[in-house]
Amino acid sequence: MFIEGATNLSRHVKVVDALNVFPVPDGDTGTNMNLSITSGVKEVKQNIQDDSSKVAASFAKGLLMGARGNSGVILSQLFRGFSKQVEGKKQITASDLAQAFENGVETAYKAVMKPVEGTILTVAKDAAKHALTTAKKHDDVVYVMEETLKEAKASLKRTPDLLPILKEVGVVDSGGQGLVYIYEGFLAVLKGEKLSDNPTSEELSMDNLVKIEHHNAQSHMATEDIEFGFCTEVMVRIDEEKTKIHPFVEAEFKKELSEIGDSLLVVSDDDLIKVHIHAEQPGEVLTKAQRYGELINIKIENMREQHTHLLDETKEAYGQESPVWPDPKKKEKSEFGIVTVAMGAGIAKIFKGLGAGVIIEGGQTMNPSTEDIVNAIEEVHAEKVIILPNNGNIIMAAEQAAKVVGEKAVVVPSKTVPQGLAALLSFNPTQGLEVNAGMMKDALTTVKSGQVTFAVRDTNIDGIDIKKNDFMGISEKKIVSSGADVLEVTKDLLTKMLDNESEIVTLLQGEDASDDQTELLVSFLEQHHPDVEVDVHSGNQPLYSYIVSVE
Repeated sequence: MFIEGATNLSRHVKVVDALNVFPVPDGDTGTNMNLSITSGVKEVKQNIQDDSSKVAASFAKGLLMGARGNSGVILSQLFRGFSKQVEGKKQITASDLAQAFENGVETAYKAVMKPVEGTILTVAKDAAKHALTTAKKHDDVVYVMEETLKEAKASLKRTPDLLPILKEVGVVDSGGQGLVYIYEGFLAVLKGEKLSDNPTSEELSMDNLVKIEHHNAQSHMATEDIEFGFCTEVMVRIDEEKTKIHPFVEAEFKKELSEIGDSLLVVSDDDLIKVHIHAEQPGEVLTKAQRYGELINIKIENMREQHTHLLDETKEAYGQESPVWPDPKKKEKSEFGIVTVAMGAGIAKIFKGLGAGVIIEGGQTMNPSTEDIVNAIEEVHAEKVIILPNNGNIIMAAEQAAKVVGEKAVVVPSKTVPQGLAALLSFNPTQGLEVNAGMMKDALTTVKSGQVTFAVRDTNIDGIDIKKNDFMGISEKKIVSSGADVLEVTKDLLTKMLDNESEIVTLLQGEDASDDQTELLVSFLEQHHPDVEVDVHSGNQPLYSYIVSVE
């Protein structure tokens, strides 16, 4: 069921992406759900069993570590609760299945600070409630799943009635649609059917979809300074006989491995141990892991070789001179470490210059997973860690990562790059973690955020007609201007963002914007807003011609 659910979602990723309300070029919901559930299925395939509870636990663990974006995190919580409900049950009945769906919903709602109805949460809740009612009358797993899917589809159709923006644009909720595709896969397996791999007419008509671009992270240290040269990943299928000789205690195993490497991550359950570590002697890691069982899915990568390629790419991005980055982290932990997410080499450089320790390459087109953020927290090597997501769709994954790690970590919920920069400027290393978190959160309210990007399809939002490939000016989350001329759209955006209290405008120039265009924008501001100070930086961000900050 899990495998076919993931496969069916994968078939329809572009459809789910295309349902996003804003017509911006984001990877977004379908991509995030697909990457998340693929991680869960990978975990299942690496631990094939005939025990329902153990399969569900593997799926939930893989989903948790691979969760990307709000939709991915919510999906991971739905199946975390699902797995907890069937814990200890080798086989599950129709009633067990319904209760598992219900427990998943309860877990997901608890994980979301402010649940919004008309989303994937509503679809999951309505479907689970109907499943419980059905299971009381019919002890038939197939029938219960049929009714669950039927209600999920009905609930999906109702989402525009709960979220006005969905009704205005004429779409259903994208996350809810993704969940329906997963449930379709579940039912097909239970009925012994095979869903078609051929694209539907709906998919074939989606000719305005976004191509997802993934940009390599830039290097921030010299190759010779890499202390632990091999990225080593291994999974261990626990052997009860071996653990009688060498009992497995996760905390002790972590401590032992921490002495021979860094960027350590250990996740375990009753049957499986997953290890990620940067080590100089990967064979030593495998030997230590093998004491507990059979090694599976071994992956060892030479990071020095990878780093050499990254340096070449960095030279291309910056010219002949590579950027000057801070020294590699010391063996002793620093008091504070700041982890932030950035899209574009120029923006990453600005965050580095303001004191960020580790930059995760990502943003709208590629949300980092929980595991990516966990690895960054480990890499920053600090006693106290502050995480700046700089994107509303990354906040939940960041909060989940903060719970996973042993370090004392807090998330400052920045939703935009300007907010992240404002928060970082308010950081005071002489204050404690909680005081800093409070000050940085307060700083988020001192800045207005704007973006200029292009539309990937025709639509109408808030009375504004938007054509495919038109530029759009977005103030906070609201589209306020659109047109074929990027300069006119940006000027209109600036005019609507500025008021009598505005003092500073910061323009982050994207990779598709020219210096001439930026100079014209500066002249426009000097002419029409002479009292406002203008600051310009080369952000090099993809997809967004300009990111605007107004203070």
